This record gives sequence, C-alpha cells and structure tokens, in this order.
Amino acid sequence: QVQLVESGGGLVQAGDSLRLTCAASGRTFERSAMGWFRQPPDKERQFVGGISWSGVRTEYADSVKGRFTISRDNAQNTVSLLMNSLEFEDTALYYCAAFFHPSCNFCVPTAEDEYNEWGQGTQVTVAS
Repeated sequence: QVQLVESGGGLVQAGDSLRLTCAASGRTFERSAMGWFRQPPDKERQFVGGISWSGVRTEYADSVKGRFTISRDNAQNTVSLLMNSLEFEDTALYYCAAFFHPSCNFCVPTAEDEYNEWGQGTQVTVAS
C-alpha cells in the first residue's frame, strides 16, 4: 500500500506556471505507476497524465500535451506535475493516484478505476 499527499496547488493567473507534488509513503511506490487526475467544478474526474514506475514512459491527455510535464523521483518517493501556460479551463481539484504493478515497468493506466490508491487532492484555480 502507498499513502499519497498532494501539495502545491493555489490561485494563479492565466499563463502562469505551477508545480504540484505528490509525496508517497509506503513500500510499493517504486513499483507503482503514478497518475494525475483532475475534477473541474461540476464535472467528472478526468485523466491528466501518468508515468510508469520506471519513468521510461509518460502519457498525457490531449488537453495538456505540450504544457504539462510529469516526473518522478523514486529515491525521494515523489512525483511532480509541472503545469505551464495555465488556462482557466485547468481549474480543478487535482489528485495523484498509484497503480501497483511491479511486472510492467512501462505501463501507464489512463482509466480511473485501474488506480487503487488516491490522495485527497489539491485545488488549482486559474484566474482568467
């Protein structure tokens, strides 16, 4: 099992950058793919991006490709989401999630129900 805590959210202006960090505790982080999801106001939770446990593969939603970058530091048990050129539509509650799958070092699930551990979320608000 892994416990996840997100941080770094806040209120920013359109065009600004923000880095979210997910700190993980537990022994399975190194073999867990990590995903970032977000839930905009009055909408369903949606996939933002993810990274395999080895770090060799990342996946992004089309809406954030070229603007967001995911990275991880297995020595520090953290995964980050760097968000550049933020837009009003990026306003949401952002969650990190873990998918423990030691046998696949390149897997990056995009479906919410494949992830089995979730953080509490951090709010990102982009003023237009």
